[in-house]
Amino acid sequence: MTMHIDYGPNDALLVVDMQNDFCEGGALAVAGGRSLLPGINAEIAAADAAGAMVVASRDWHPVDHASFSHRGGTWPPHCVQDTHGAAFHPDLALPGEAIRVSKATAFDVDAYSAFDATGLAGYLNERGITRVVICGLALDVCVRATALDARRAGFATLLLAPLSAAVEPDQAEACLAELEHAGVEVRR
Repeated sequence: MTMHIDYGPNDALLVVDMQNDFCEGGALAVAGGRSLLPGINAEIAAADAAGAMVVASRDWHPVDHASFSHRGGTWPPHCVQDTHGAAFHPDLALPGEAIRVSKATAFDVDAYSAFDATGLAGYLNERGITRVVICGLALDVCVRATALDARRAGFATLLLAPLSAAVEPDQAEACLAELEHAGVEVRR
């Protein structure tokens, strides 16, 4: 699936958390995650060909992260640094020059957004990026937080809803409405 976005050099395509643990068979799998890869790869190719920046975020948790259920957190252990689960899905076609952003790396603090304590907003601003196009996993968690933070940071923000999947699919429409209310353009 190609979304037919008109990319340019002031755009960044931000692919959120397309990691093994969030795809089918992973520790915190999102239903339909793997099926997003062909469409996301088409967007990566289109963005790269147009001179847009390609950015990929990833959860990169220490072994005993605060978000893990055995520490009183919400989630089972997932995306532990340097494990197979934390790796980008092998079918994700990231160009060599893609920017890779690691988040939630502190033991005692969780981070859902690719902008949370990563320096990403400043990096994009320094490079003249004015619009961020977002897709990936999971729509109702990290994609949502990333899109909201992109708007707060002053970027025009476009969410590619067909290339994002939710942990709780019945919450997807409410999530999209919240994002639209916050000024995120949602392509359905």
